[in-house]
Amino acid sequence: MRVNAYAAPAAGEPLAPTTIERREVGPNDVLIQITHAGICHSDIHTVNGDWGPQPFPVVPGHEIVGVVTEVGSDVTRHQVGDRVGVGCMVNSCGECVNCKNGDEQYCVKGMVGTYAATDRDGTTTQGGYSTHVVVDADYVLRVPEGIDSAAAAPLLCAGITTYTPLRHWDAGPGSKVAVVGLGGLGHMAVKIAHALGAHVTVLSQSLKKQEDGLRLGADAYFATSDPTTFEQLANQFDLIINTVSAPVDLNAYLGLLAVDGTMVNVGAPPEPLSLDVFSLIGARRSFAGSMIGGIALTQEMLDFCAEKGIGAEVEVIPADKVNEAYERVLASDVRYRFVIDTSTLEDAAR
Repeated sequence: MRVNAYAAPAAGEPLAPTTIERREVGPNDVLIQITHAGICHSDIHTVNGDWGPQPFPVVPGHEIVGVVTEVGSDVTRHQVGDRVGVGCMVNSCGECVNCKNGDEQYCVKGMVGTYAATDRDGTTTQGGYSTHVVVDADYVLRVPEGIDSAAAAPLLCAGITTYTPLRHWDAGPGSKVAVVGLGGLGHMAVKIAHALGAHVTVLSQSLKKQEDGLRLGADAYFATSDPTTFEQLANQFDLIINTVSAPVDLNAYLGLLAVDGTMVNVGAPPEPLSLDVFSLIGARRSFAGSMIGGIALTQEMLDFCAEKGIGAEVEVIPADKVNEAYERVLASDVRYRFVIDTSTLEDAAR
């Protein structure tokens, strides 16, 4: 079937309305009518070519919420009418040790990304800035009641990207967590860490979002532009989640960790970062990376957020505002996630 979408025709060029072809619904597939698609900084990096050559034209979008309109003959876990979500991956080998352990995102043969990736059938995946998508049922999540669809969409990337390290490194009562950056990822990290029971500190360049940070669940808020911040907070944190997609002084932040503390990068800057290993050796600190979670953990995250009343802070836009939204994301002019109302794609295509 051909469906309306917004695509980037080439690196650095504005997105434009187009039509794309979705595959027929196979025995284990689900056809989803998309209602909302979040805009992730990764989308912008991809279409700008920051992460290397891409198979243009590219339809971005891996924060997808919609309604099931058709299921394959072998599908039992989803039914027509269900509200569902799709995150950053739509396939994996299912056979390697990581897939079998529920870490499909680390598939040894490479997970299949929701867009700009080669699927198992050799086709190029296209993402959620579209009206419909066909996805293997095993990679489709149930969106629980209690979360608005627009607020749920960013959970499929920003939510699970921050939930995963918080769970893996046991954030909870008695632990001190710092979140670097209060943007699309950072605001979710604050909400989730607070809901897990951790003491949460936001580290941001300035204090202009301090009121928001405290409202979202932070216990403290510091400006990293103030050099005394790094002196005042030295050796304090059990876990630092770095959410920014820009270079930071890793050594300065590592100095904020307590003995056995860990700094985890979930933001992905386009250029390499460097660190002095003595920043680690001096207090048995660790520097780590983390991406999204597996399907089971993503479902756990959605259920947790529904139980705790957590959703993303969103600004819903029509599809024809996507290029303007990209510019505003790059200017840090969004609080805190743009979400496309994909019903407007019908109008944009006319």
